[in-house]
Amino acid sequence: MTEAATQTALKQVLLQKIYVKDASIEVPQAPTVFSRPWKPNVDVQVATAINGAGTSAGIENYQVVLTVTVTAKLEQDVAFLAEVQQAGLFALKGITDANEKGAVLGGYCPGVLFPFAREFIASSVGHAGFPPVLLQPINFEALYQQSLQQARAQGGAEGVPPGMRAN
Repeated sequence: MTEAATQTALKQVLLQKIYVKDASIEVPQAPTVFSRPWKPNVDVQVATAINGAGTSAGIENYQVVLTVTVTAKLEQDVAFLAEVQQAGLFALKGITDANEKGAVLGGYCPGVLFPFAREFIASSVGHAGFPPVLLQPINFEALYQQSLQQARAQGGAEGVPPGMRAN
């Protein structure tokens, strides 16, 4: 095995825990909203936050929080607002390059969390009495690269994932 292959084999992203950090659903116009024709304008907002969660035995731990907010409006009235902060604890082993670490935390990890957030939104909206919302897949790696390019253009730090906070 070559040295490069050995280094790659020693790199791992270990999923420690997936959990809902915060969640809510609001139906401010209930019950009258249910008697209106259902032709909503739906807005979906997505954000990530990355926080260091300590180091043990040379393994860096990070909390990645994916926030998904879905707002459905009937004309100017909010029919529902659903939000989830889907979080995960990830351990990075052998990943020392800042650019690689940024790509893992800013692109890969939110992609792991998204199916859980999508299911939570669909279920919550359905339980609130509305047709479930099926969120389309998101390419978080591409979004990360785009936000990194924007940060570089504005003089941001190399390899630091947008949304990353200091410990």
